[in-house]
Amino acid sequence: MNQFSISQLSQFSGIKAHTIRIWEQRYNALEPNRSKGNTRYYDNSQLRRLLNIVSLTECDYKISEIGSLPDQELFELIKELPDNSIVKKPIEYFVSQLLAAGVDYDEPHFEKIFSHCLLRFGMKETYMNVVYPMLVRIGLMWTSDTLAPALEHFISNIIRQKLFTTIDSLPFPKSTSDTWLLFLPENEFHEIGLLFAHYLVRLSGRKSIYLGSNVPLHSLTAVIENTLPKNLLLFLVHHDSPVITQEYLSELNNSFTGKNIYVAGNNNLMGQIKTSKRVHWLQSVKNLEEQFQDKNV
Repeated sequence: MNQFSISQLSQFSGIKAHTIRIWEQRYNALEPNRSKGNTRYYDNSQLRRLLNIVSLTECDYKISEIGSLPDQELFELIKELPDNSIVKKPIEYFVSQLLAAGVDYDEPHFEKIFSHCLLRFGMKETYMNVVYPMLVRIGLMWTSDTLAPALEHFISNIIRQKLFTTIDSLPFPKSTSDTWLLFLPENEFHEIGLLFAHYLVRLSGRKSIYLGSNVPLHSLTAVIENTLPKNLLLFLVHHDSPVITQEYLSELNNSFTGKNIYVAGNNNLMGQIKTSKRVHWLQSVKNLEEQFQDKNV
């Protein structure tokens, strides 16, 4: 899981494979390894190097100036960048630097870059424009079995901590506000999207009861009886069959009549599902925020 093709390197860095080859040939930016079968491949250190080079080019460094620099010098240039440095594409810079820190399991650097994102954009824009694109790239590498699962867990857990900290800083909602119940069904464990929804619900001034991942359907009954939520919100992330998903949503709908059920996550899967009038498919953050408009908090 420490071997990447040039196309995978391209997916992870956002740089076209053709450009990576030019940087190799003209500026000695990377030196691919060779397998026993003479196949070119790259490792984690070269991925991290490429991400640092990409970040510096977004800060007006020329590839001809930095392409052949040693790794340590590249990193020193990154650290010396002032917080207010002009970045041509700040989103790409932040994504690249968070990934570079993640690949190196460098939590202090990850924390520093993430804090810059929050100061510049706030949590909502940071998630939508930086965190989500980063997670998409990680997902591409994870599904192709070229990324160590530990790396995904490392990055995901830091983001979870940041979201929990931000949510904790929000004022408590009024006792009379609408109540939302948020959960992931059984065998669903990727909760960052659900946590962000938790943040948005709380930000709107509404009550949000967060159950987290892998919640059995039968265990929801007692919670709903005690908390009386008007709205249920769940994410479907993993690739289950449409038939199984259809059965689950139908059972959820029949078990909790009178509740609005909102489903987000796997758009490809949800596009194959027929839902009742009370089951709403959220395809974007905007769709969720629309549920907060023109309604009493």
